[in-house]
Amino acid sequence: MHNRLLDSVILIDHLNNVPKATKFLMGLNPDQTAISVVTRAEILVGVEDHDKEKVIVFLDQYDVLSIDKNIADLAAGLRKRHGWKLPDAFQAALAAYHNLKLCTRNSKDFNPKKHLFVEIPYEL
Repeated sequence: MHNRLLDSVILIDHLNNVPKATKFLMGLNPDQTAISVVTRAEILVGVEDHDKEKVIVFLDQYDVLSIDKNIADLAAGLRKRHGWKLPDAFQAALAAYHNLKLCTRNSKDFNPKKHLFVEIPYEL
């Protein structure tokens, strides 16, 4: 059973050797943590060819949540209501639909006081 959805910024921080991100991720159980198809794509688009295999192994430890029509419809409504970019609306929709905490550093769009599904595990 999952309890967290990792936003790409957390994984990017880890891949960029940000100690706070690595410490946070090391404290999680990968079996209880998921990423979205959006996050997986965002990570892989920024990876150099010589690092791709290593990053895929890293990403593969997490279950990947897909976007279906229910998630798409929920994301559309969230985007309209909050003015979020579509990738952020997908993240929020996946977290809400699956009753997960969205772990992100993006407190600008995801204020945890306003959006109770948001967890800001560290700040830079």
